[in-house]
Order: sequence, then C-alpha cells, then structure tokens
Amino acid sequence: MSKRIGIFGWGVVAPKSPDIGTFERNLSSATSWLEPFDGFGPSNFLVGRPEFDFESYKPWIDARFDPRRFSVLQSKMGNTVKYAIGAFIQALNQNPGIEPLLKDLGPQTHCYVGTGLGDFPLQYELSLRYYRAQRKWNRFWCQDEHHSELKEYRLAGIEEKKKLCEQLGAPQDPAQVDPWSEAHDEISDQWYEFWVAHSDGLRRYLDTQRESEGVGITGDIEHGKQNIIRRKMTTRRKLNEEYGCPTEPWNAVDPNLLWNIPNIPAAQISMLAHITGPAVAPLAACSGFSVALKMGIDAIRSEQAKVAVIGMTDPEPHALSVGTFYGARVLSHDGQVSKPFTGFRGTHVAGGACIWIVGDADYLKERGFNPLGLEVLSVAVSSDADHIITPSEEGPRRAVQQALAEAEVNPNDVATWDMHATATPGDWSELQGILAEIPGSTAFTARKGSFGHGMSVCGGWELTAQHLGFSKGELHPVNLSNDEIHDQIRALDSSLVQDKARPTDGDVAGKINMGVGGINACVICRRW
Repeated sequence: MSKRIGIFGWGVVAPKSPDIGTFERNLSSATSWLEPFDGFGPSNFLVGRPEFDFESYKPWIDARFDPRRFSVLQSKMGNTVKYAIGAFIQALNQNPGIEPLLKDLGPQTHCYVGTGLGDFPLQYELSLRYYRAQRKWNRFWCQDEHHSELKEYRLAGIEEKKKLCEQLGAPQDPAQVDPWSEAHDEISDQWYEFWVAHSDGLRRYLDTQRESEGVGITGDIEHGKQNIIRRKMTTRRKLNEEYGCPTEPWNAVDPNLLWNIPNIPAAQISMLAHITGPAVAPLAACSGFSVALKMGIDAIRSEQAKVAVIGMTDPEPHALSVGTFYGARVLSHDGQVSKPFTGFRGTHVAGGACIWIVGDADYLKERGFNPLGLEVLSVAVSSDADHIITPSEEGPRRAVQQALAEAEVNPNDVATWDMHATATPGDWSELQGILAEIPGSTAFTARKGSFGHGMSVCGGWELTAQHLGFSKGELHPVNLSNDEIHDQIRALDSSLVQDKARPTDGDVAGKINMGVGGINACVICRRW
C-alpha cells in the first residue's frame, strides 16, 4: 500500500498576510489584497506586496544560535531568502516538537524549496552598483594624466581623429552625438570601455597590483592566511591612495549575489534546522510549488525520506518583474483589480513565500504529530512541449488525468477545484479543458484577484487556502460577484465560488497550475 502523505506544518508570507493566521483570517472576507505599485513612479499597476518583518523571527533565531547569526542573515540575505525562513519557522510552530525530529532523522529529512524569479530586487540593486563603479573606473583611467594616447587624440584635429579611430577600430566618439539622444549614454559607455584598454596609467597600476596579489602563503597556513589578507588589503589601499583612483569594479561587486542564488532558501532552512538530507531548489515557474510537493512525496514513498520541507519563495514586486510581465502582455494596467472569469484584462504580480512540512502520515501520527488540512493523494506533472507562455489544451489535461488515476479518484467525486486562472484569455481555455475532465457541479475557485500572482508561490497560497476551508467543510469566499462574470461564463455562475463562503460536501479537492515554459502540475487531495 502506498504511504499516506500528510501536512504537518505550514507557513505563509503573502500580501497583507505576514503569517498563516492572518492569511486565514483574510480569506474569510471577499476582498482584494492588492495595492498600487510605485516602482515606476506613478502608474496604473496594482501588485501584491508581501507584509513582512524579519525582526519578528529574531527571538527564534537568537534562542538557537550565536547572536551574530541574525545580523548576518539580516545583512547578507535578500527578502526572497528571508520570506522562506519566516514561513518555515511558522511551519515548525504548527506541530511543537517536530523541529528536533527534522534533525534526528538525518538524511531522511529532505528540503525542496525553490523560487520562480530569483531575487530580482537584490540583483538589480547590486548590478547597478557594479555598473556605476565600472563607468567611474573607465572614465578615471581615460583622463589625460593616465592615458597618453587618448590625450593625443583629444589634441588632434578632426581629420586626424577620424584617421586614428579608423586605425584602432574605435567606436563612435560621444562628443559627436547629441547628449540628449537615447543613444548617447550607450555610445559613451562603449567609447570609454574601448579606450580604457589602451590606458598606460592603468597598465602601470595593474603591474604594481599584480606583484602584491601574487604573494602566496608560507609557513603555517591558518596563521599565514590572515597575514596575507591583511597585507594585500593594506597594499591595495596605499596603491589606490597613490593614484587617487576610485574603487575597482571587481571590488564593487557584492558577494551577496552569491549568497542569494536560487538554492540558498533551501540551504538556509537546512542550516537553521540542521537538516542533513538533500536541500535543493526545484524550478518550475508557476507550477513550482506543486513540483516541489511531488519531489517530497516521491522521496517519502520511495522510502528515501520520512519528512520533506517543501515550498516556494518569490521577491517583492519590482520594476523588472512588473515590466517583464507587462511586456509579455499578461498584466493588467488600469488601476483596477483584474479578476478571473471577468474581463480577462491580465494578472497582478505578487511576492512572498509558502512552506509546508509534509511527511509519512502514519509514521508521524504514531509519534504524536497531527496532520493539517487535507491528505495529499497525488501530484502529476506534464509539459506542453508547445509554447513558452500559452498553455496547450492537451498538456494540462494529461496532468489532470494522470493525477486522478494515481489518486484512484473518480472525476465525479471531485467536490472542489482550484484553477490557475490568471484573468487572461487563457482562463477560458483552462475552464473548457477542466470541464472535459470533471463535472460542472464541482465548485470552482480562483484567487489571484485576491492576492495576485506570485510566480512560483501562487500554487502554495492557493493550495493552502483550499485546505484551510475545505478541510472544515467550507470554501472561503472569492472577491467575485455575479454581475462581473463574463457573458460566456455566466451559465456556469452557480459552479463559481463568489463573494460568500460556500458549504460543501464531498471529500476530494483538485488543483492545477500551469507554468511559464509549458510545465503543468495537478494536485489531488482529500479530507482525512
């Protein structure tokens, strides 16, 4: 018999919801959790900005680690990692006593926590810092006192300049371009990037630096390592003072970029909980949460693990993420909440995290732990192999069919179904596809009009919302009213959960997510 899978902890960071308790309370009212986006200055975008304060987790961390640990996490980790840590700590609190078990199980505790976008805001901030340092560096070494060849060029006449540029293959001189034109900054950067490679002053600087950087460790390695680091830092500081040069661009690149690559949320969770089993980052765009759940279930059912920490985390909305979604023509931009099943005007970018602790239900219940929500029966994954953003008809249906078959569930027994539904025209195709598999009497929910679309975390929020309501015999309301429903969908309005909570019978719940790149994931659960 296949091992039964239960959820033994969950935590949420979401718009207007810093924790799982607030998230559940917010679900009880049919409202939008979105707010205006100011990343471009004034605009008509609405976003789901996570409500979060990492300081609230300081007591938990301080109780387990040296006081420096919190300050290191605070200074080196971006919000994507911090959201995941916060949601994980919440998950531990759902079943007191489960924390030491994660450590004691050794390699039989796994961690599958990923991200959809990576930490866009941090990457942008640190990339700008490098870009500004590189521009300043290039211009410094292209000054006359450090660059005899460029000094000669500046003193030359028009024809001589033209001839010299042709000989060297130099790009266009920005002095010949309108300073207010769109192309001026790019041309200027290309100009200095070319000429800095010809700077005789920079060559002398690098020759001197090479000598000091080439000194190796002699004698005792640990003692010698510290001496070498201090000596090199002192030599570099004196050299920079001698030339009066700005910070080298390679010293302006912040190592925090490395500390926030996609596997770090999983890695930090493993370090905080002393999890020694695999800690990796599954990446599957909008289907990411369910794919992580499948990895955890597969590990448990194959007896490689007893428990798995799974989840997804996404950054707060940023100009880059909002802009790229808008450029893909899937974002609403009229200052109003765009809801599934209505005008199909587009979705809203959101950020935050959702972490579950899932495990072998019999094993954990025998040890006194209580499962939350619903029993997870199956997760099936398929690829469209067709289009990068527009779902196919067959891909999602294959995932649904496979998930139902693996769960040994008759489609007529599905009491509620949560849709991916991004308030784009694809919702109509998704609805038609699912109605071909399950009956129209099923109660459908679609919640991105409430909390927006977290690239990978949305599936976690939606599944958690489904479990919180359906496990108690009621589906939380959705901020959707009958008069908003699109004419072509109005015939199904009795099947759509709207702005009032709906009591529901039956035991089986289904959920689909369809991700960028054509990756689909379907989850089937039932009441305990």
